[in-house]
Amino acid sequence: MRRALAEAALAPATGDVPVGAVVLAADGTVLGTGHNAREATGDPTAHAEVLALRAAAEALAAGAGPADRRPGDWRLTGCTLVVTLEPCTMCAGAIVLSRVDRVVYGAYDAKAGAVGSLWDVVRDRRINHRPEVITGVLEPDCAAALTAFFRAR
Repeated sequence: MRRALAEAALAPATGDVPVGAVVLAADGTVLGTGHNAREATGDPTAHAEVLALRAAAEALAAGAGPADRRPGDWRLTGCTLVVTLEPCTMCAGAIVLSRVDRVVYGAYDAKAGAVGSLWDVVRDRRINHRPEVITGVLEPDCAAALTAFFRAR
């Protein structure tokens, strides 16, 4: 989570909300990182989670990770996504579709959270893939970064 917090700290320089994400392989190797970049890129989908998932899939497709992976395999099976803020519905959908095994997040998002707060997309029994969810990791630190950002605005 500290690595995700370091990523989140990069976002405000471009006016983006400080959310950071890291994708870890089963052995703890960092496969991808991301921080919010909607303002920086003009891309409404440039959430930290989506950028980290894309980077991890690219790394695996390029041959990073376990030797038993097939080249070009985009599935993030065995991976963990660590993110400073509870994912929204878009990111929760990306998490399910990427086949991440575990989601770890810090701060809850009562207004847009889709991993337990407002909705629970990733644990919906109608979906074919349901990752494990661990919540509240370094929550005070994650929430403080967001609070400081919005107070300054």
